Amino acid sequence: MRTETSVTVYRKDYLPYPFDIPEVSLVFDLDPEATTVRSRLAVRRRTPGDGAPLELDGSDLELISVSVDGRELDKEAYRLNESTLALSTLGDAATVEIVSRCRPAANSTLMGLYVSGGNFFTQCEAEGFRRITWFADRPDVMSRYRVTLRATSEYPVLLSNGNLIESRTLPDGRAEVVWEDPFPKPCYLFALVAGRLTHRETRVTTASGREVLLQVYSDPGSESKTGWALESLVRALRWDESRFGLELDLDRFMVVAVRDFNMGAMENKGLNIFNAAYVLANADTATDANYEAIESVIGHEYFHNWTGNRVTCRDWFQLSLKEGLTVFRDQEFSADMMASGLDTAAAASARAVKRIDDVVTLRAAQFPEDGGPMAHPIRPESYQEIGNFYTATVYEKGAEVIRMQHTLLGDAGFRAGMDEYFRRHDGQAVTCDDFVAAMESVYTRQHPGRDLGIFRRWYSQAGTPRVAVELHYDAPARRCTIRLAQRCAPVGVEKNSPNAAAKKPFHIPFAVGLMDRDGRALMLNQDGRQTETAVLELTTEQQEWVFEDIPSAPVPSLLRGFSAPVIVEYPWSDEELALLSAHDTDPFARWEAGQELATREILALVSLHQTGAALRVRPGFIAAWRALLEDAALDEAYRARALALPSEKTLAERMSAIDPPALAVARDFLRAELGRDLAPAWRQVFEECQTPGPYRPAPEPAGKRALKNMALTHLLAGGDAQASEWALAQYKQATNMTDRLGAMAALVNHGDPDIATGVLGEFYEQWQQDPLVIDKWFSLQATARSTTVQTVRGLMAHPAFTLRNPNRARALVFQFCLNNARGLHVPDGSGYDYWVEQVLALDALNPEVAARLARAMDNWSRFVPVLRAPMRAALERVRNHPGLSRNVSEIVSKALELAA
Repeated sequence: MRTETSVTVYRKDYLPYPFDIPEVSLVFDLDPEATTVRSRLAVRRRTPGDGAPLELDGSDLELISVSVDGRELDKEAYRLNESTLALSTLGDAATVEIVSRCRPAANSTLMGLYVSGGNFFTQCEAEGFRRITWFADRPDVMSRYRVTLRATSEYPVLLSNGNLIESRTLPDGRAEVVWEDPFPKPCYLFALVAGRLTHRETRVTTASGREVLLQVYSDPGSESKTGWALESLVRALRWDESRFGLELDLDRFMVVAVRDFNMGAMENKGLNIFNAAYVLANADTATDANYEAIESVIGHEYFHNWTGNRVTCRDWFQLSLKEGLTVFRDQEFSADMMASGLDTAAAASARAVKRIDDVVTLRAAQFPEDGGPMAHPIRPESYQEIGNFYTATVYEKGAEVIRMQHTLLGDAGFRAGMDEYFRRHDGQAVTCDDFVAAMESVYTRQHPGRDLGIFRRWYSQAGTPRVAVELHYDAPARRCTIRLAQRCAPVGVEKNSPNAAAKKPFHIPFAVGLMDRDGRALMLNQDGRQTETAVLELTTEQQEWVFEDIPSAPVPSLLRGFSAPVIVEYPWSDEELALLSAHDTDPFARWEAGQELATREILALVSLHQTGAALRVRPGFIAAWRALLEDAALDEAYRARALALPSEKTLAERMSAIDPPALAVARDFLRAELGRDLAPAWRQVFEECQTPGPYRPAPEPAGKRALKNMALTHLLAGGDAQASEWALAQYKQATNMTDRLGAMAALVNHGDPDIATGVLGEFYEQWQQDPLVIDKWFSLQATARSTTVQTVRGLMAHPAFTLRNPNRARALVFQFCLNNARGLHVPDGSGYDYWVEQVLALDALNPEVAARLARAMDNWSRFVPVLRAPMRAALERVRNHPGLSRNVSEIVSKALELAA
């Protein structure tokens, strides 16, 4: 039984490691049952003569021997416990050699060295290297690595970081290869892959004229599915050269796909290890969304080569230094790829679609986190288990904080700041403050006498600020005054802090425009130039700006481009929102106006349902949606986003007491009404958005498929007599997974149950040999409208299900618990009983994955009373379970103690 004790680590307690370890040599004798690791560390004191012991981290290791300067130590010469190896008699410099053993086949945590599909893989971030060998497992200890791998012929591919130096056959018949990474790196970026793999490769010439080798490795037989990943890698390399002047610094760059992986991918120096879901794709097995995700994640991990590897984080509190910055970079890469080759208007629309998708993700995942018990700044002040802080706040909100700096500095200024950042810190482990200081050096040149001191509060204060807007128009003076006021209530741990009431104003770049009552954009004078969009820098609790020569009372277009991660409070009338939805020249603000209209409509339906009144949709809303649907000037991808109803998670943030069953009824009713009232327009869209010919994962045909499948869903939801026939025909005749899955989802959620059951059976029979496709099959059923706890339990008994594979667990258990509110939140508590069982079962196998599932109950105290009590009881059952991991314990304890 585990008896893990939670210890809180504080940022304020950071101390540099007392030793440098500039050189590391590792020799692996690979065996799945017992791998022997021989490490040789060149160690030197940072302060000669200080006498500090050399303390090394280790977990689930068998120590065989320890030597110093060639002399093996007796057991009395070192201190050993289950997590630390300490040597107290070292001089100022020494060579420490350690022989240890780990057991990869038995490692179900998927951290450290483990076996998946008969092959060896590693995952070392954040603290996995200590499961491989004893070491100073922290990001500020940077070393050059020389790695020797030895294995039998069962493992013909032997990979590690950097460049291949030597390869030979040993006298006993085993293969031996030597890899050397020329750049210092922290141990969390170490990687090892060994096994029977195939690969696809290409050679490209970098901007400076160097030829480099790019390779994508995967299981034999999957070669046909790695082409898009390799193409995406080439695009990422070219984009980073052109956009930021950053070139690949190794002779080769390798991507490896693995079946069992805790996260999406890992940016190990030169040897990226990927969840197979973010590598393998072809038209038959992958959707448009899969293609987009692969390109994005390939880009993200490649971009880490500079923003994370060449410059890394000093400690884990600085995680957003690399992750927030690199998410911003991958968002910009994806937007540029979507816009590539299009004319100006189409390119702007494509970039807007990407921006909308990113904001939807932020609001569904990060805004609830900011308002819940796990709320933390993008640079946390404390943690009990660092694995719990790979969060939407660190990543997505972190990216928004970088984006605000880009907005404040402009394209050229931000590029200058990046150049300065690398000039100052290449090869170092640094802090978020170091990054802001580089950007500030440019900002102060642009704005003499000003700095980013207030902006730094984004790194130290949690929560989502609210910005209240007042607009006053003086007709005789033709003058418009805009007043902004910000506030941000204490959240999470701040509620128990004596300084909670002292939260200070943020520096918020707030982009605004003004529209006249005929839907025309008005020009604004800002800093002597005429513009449709003015960026107001709000730095105090309340400020106001005056715009002259405004001919008539305007309608404000607010937070254009989502210029800051804030919540806007302004009392638009429904008529004003309809005007913005139809005419706003900023595509994000136009989408936002429609979303606000839909949010108001759905919440009104929730209130009617809760009081037992008859549900009805106001004609004005139907008219606004009709205008969007029939606006041929809008491309299909944009219309698909504009017509999508707000998610239940986003809507829940607007409710004083969250009522998932009522939300589900309201959204279903509104979708059905839209399907019935707009049926002729939906039919026309369905016919116009067919994409004959070979499949292309390009923005234009992908947008058509998205809008076509939305039309099919609405027609089925509205009871259209012909829609079921169309859906079944599309399923059977589909030449790509997007259309096949889109038709099947419409049938499963809104069609005849017998037809849906038949299609699900056919799908499984056809694709049962492809794990990633069967994950889609499980996910669709986990989130279906009719799915109950009993349905999910039945699916868990299916021969294709296993809880040990994170992708399969995420496909069924996570999708049900996190994305099927009507199925999970039932008054009898059976959904919560199921959640308890799965959290505890996963915790015994893989605490990191279990902790992510535990987050489903973060905001339990905000639910309606009939659900709140059984949710609390479920949390208490998990918290009180004997031997609970630190990962899960921190999540459920904070949920109970720091409830919103």
